[in-house]
Amino acid sequence: MTLSPDRRELVLGGLAAAAIGAPASAQDQVKVAVKTSKGVITLQLEGGKAPITVRNFLRYVDAKRFDKSTFYRVSHVSNAPDHGLVEGGLQGDPRKVFKPIAHESTAKTGLAHKDGVVSMARRAPGTATADFFIVVGDQPGFDADPAAEGDKDGFAAFGQVTDGMDVVHAIFEQKVSPTAGVGAMKGEMLSPPVTIISIRRV
Repeated sequence: MTLSPDRRELVLGGLAAAAIGAPASAQDQVKVAVKTSKGVITLQLEGGKAPITVRNFLRYVDAKRFDKSTFYRVSHVSNAPDHGLVEGGLQGDPRKVFKPIAHESTAKTGLAHKDGVVSMARRAPGTATADFFIVVGDQPGFDADPAAEGDKDGFAAFGQVTDGMDVVHAIFEQKVSPTAGVGAMKGEMLSPPVTIISIRRV
């Protein structure tokens, strides 16, 4: 499935920044449990392949910044409604986000946006902070593509759902508001959002 340039810009992350201290360590593979009001999603983070992105994510985990945040958005591919994403995080909350991180493209990491992959939301490359999304269905259009029109850098995949894909699908099927959201996100905001109770290392 190929995504249009407009579609590639749908995944937006928070842009606010705060001071950042020493980074958390990123082991080759780290598992975290995302406890939500719909159930638990277990993620395996690929620190050996995407060390900058995983270190950043674990910094939020270890600081408990994700506690009481939400999965707030669901996006369905228009011509393939069983494909899309669920997006969660801090929505750019300036009280909680750290400094944006360098972009790790899939061309560098070797990861790909397959079903269940977790990736960083962003605007331009190098603006990702805390918001992330989980892919529903294979979506190579999110991968880096030197031949693409417009944004060629793709999104920074950094892990995979290993358990709880049923929970991801449950979130994916939740109702959205037809009016909430700005720009490309209008009509994709969950109503109500799904609470992220906590994210912890396993």
